[in-house]
Amino acid sequence: MDLVMLCIAAVLLLLIYTWFPRSGKCIPPFPARPLPIVGNLFILKQDTQTLFRTWRQKYGDIFSLYLGGTHVVVLNGYDLIKEALITKADIFSDRPKYFYDVATGIPEKGIVAASGKSWKEHRSVVLSILRSFGMGKNVLAEKIMDERNSVIEYLASLKEKPTNIQLMVYVSVSNIICSILIGQRFEYDDKEFDTIMQAMRGISSGEIVTIVNFLPWLQYFPGDFFNAKKIALNSRKLMSILTMFKDKKKRDVEDIMEMDNFIDAYMIEKNKRDKAGLSTFLDEDSLKKIMLELFEAGSETTSTTIYWCVLYMIVHPDVQEKVYQEIKDKVGTDRAPTMQDKNQLTYLSAVINETQRLASIAPLSVTHICSKEFTLRGYTLPKGTSIITNLDSVLHDKTTWGDDATSFRPERFIDDNGKLKIPEQFIPFSIGPRVCLGEAIARMELFLFLSSMFQRFQFLPSDDKNLPSTDADNGFVRSPKSYETIIIERH
Repeated sequence: MDLVMLCIAAVLLLLIYTWFPRSGKCIPPFPARPLPIVGNLFILKQDTQTLFRTWRQKYGDIFSLYLGGTHVVVLNGYDLIKEALITKADIFSDRPKYFYDVATGIPEKGIVAASGKSWKEHRSVVLSILRSFGMGKNVLAEKIMDERNSVIEYLASLKEKPTNIQLMVYVSVSNIICSILIGQRFEYDDKEFDTIMQAMRGISSGEIVTIVNFLPWLQYFPGDFFNAKKIALNSRKLMSILTMFKDKKKRDVEDIMEMDNFIDAYMIEKNKRDKAGLSTFLDEDSLKKIMLELFEAGSETTSTTIYWCVLYMIVHPDVQEKVYQEIKDKVGTDRAPTMQDKNQLTYLSAVINETQRLASIAPLSVTHICSKEFTLRGYTLPKGTSIITNLDSVLHDKTTWGDDATSFRPERFIDDNGKLKIPEQFIPFSIGPRVCLGEAIARMELFLFLSSMFQRFQFLPSDDKNLPSTDADNGFVRSPKSYETIIIERH
């Protein structure tokens, strides 16, 4: 019997192995042969940045992978990504269904995981709300500056002790999201805020989330080896907290311009459409989902960019000193920089842009799917094919950035007249209708935080004989390896 079962298992494995299609004249090539069951999923544990560069050189701008049982096509290079996400946006703007989205309890709601008319309506509404927050008294800038001031006070209290600022920056940026969503910032030792942070950290394992997304049946295995149950539990916990905030904020206000928080602004817009008898996808589940998405997308990416930028300043002290001198000359040291100073701080803006480009913190953007069969560069992509755009292939492309594309050189963003220049290929937030909705908030956070940090402090290596590494930890979000810095107050 054991021999029979072994033979059956061997045949099944052979069938699964041969089931994966090899590249032909209509299918983008497979650089790596998929394994049974898992496909090419475990290459995501490797340095995909280097691996995809090698594959692009050999196979061109479009190639295939199998992640679990899902056929995924990877797009490289600005022209191809632009063709898919802008020229053919109507075909490539939908999202696939994933375990993590289902684990929230309200799948296909909100923006990130939604498709079709629901996504389009919510995208328009959210952009309108965020734009309104940026007008008049500029609610967004005020919230960011309030948190920025708390960060500066905290850094000043460290008294030149070697410190890893990663968690502090993450918590601070998360607090800004709280303030935007509910109109309230928290003290760092607040128990409610700590519960939010614990839930966020419980669902932030990008590698694990990716594995379970493509092999969702792993959630049914005994135990919780892949953290699927932990991810689902923390997602529901965070959703419960956000629901509590939403319920607390219900009130009858008509003018969206009076709002200082996202919950009220969204509910006002929903009520307007309901009273007018308009058909709408706006509902309370979608509001909760969008709040969750803003927390997840807005906290880790921005805080990681700040962490990278400080690292680059430690490794390149000449650049750090040039940033300080520009701030000192254009703003002075008697007041903190504001958004009105941004156009004057050209070199700092170039440093921030170069940090985003070189760090490439989200190299593989959120997966898209084809809404219908389509031919791209001579290859047929069936309806439902998953599409990953490799933004790293654009941000590090030598044809745009030169032979030193993998080096830190802010001057590449400054023209011959000393003005800031932004090449079309600078797309750290992706492009097209699915571009990151939080781009404006992130840019404001990066400028206000970093300008004040470099105005007030000098960041030095904790060990003057060994600079910290600029290598990255692999994951959906590329974070620098952990480092400490000594922070010296300048004045």
